[in-house]
Amino acid sequence: MADQRDRTLIEGARTQRMRLGSAMLYGRRDERRTVNDNIKRFIGSVVVAALACAVCVGISFVGDLLAKQAAEKEKAANSMIAPQKPTTAEEYA
Repeated sequence: MADQRDRTLIEGARTQRMRLGSAMLYGRRDERRTVNDNIKRFIGSVVVAALACAVCVGISFVGDLLAKQAAEKEKAANSMIAPQKPTTAEEYA
């Protein structure tokens, strides 16, 4: 029983020491997180989200541009290899 009281006392002292240390480093508990900190985090999150969206749009744009260029090159290569066939009866005459 005495051993358990000692452990409880030591644990309480350890907790108190940790609380005092963090209060000394960061200030009182109600002053640790102010509204400005949360606003800064929110603005930072919005900026990161906007950057992620811009990167996705840029990658999509470049991919589409490259696909169009490849299609145009393929179309040009096919038109040089095989001449186009006439499609109407007048062109046969």
